[in-house]
Amino acid sequence: MTPDPAEAPVSLDVRRGNPTADELAALLAVVSEAYAEESAQATAPEPRGRSRWRLSARAGRVPLSREAGWGGFSG
Repeated sequence: MTPDPAEAPVSLDVRRGNPTADELAALLAVVSEAYAEESAQATAPEPRGRSRWRLSARAGRVPLSREAGWGGFSG
């Protein structure tokens, strides 16, 4: 069972300054909300079906088989 990413622990490293607990809580609230909003809007495009032209078109030339070698015409 894979863990839910929304419930994963958050790690925050303060590199400069000395923020208060209230400032860190406000930062986490804003960033978490922005992340949740962005992930809710992020969707993969629906795969397009093949057009009638592609469905009816013949396949192109099959690639050469490298396993046959070059002596195929020697008879």
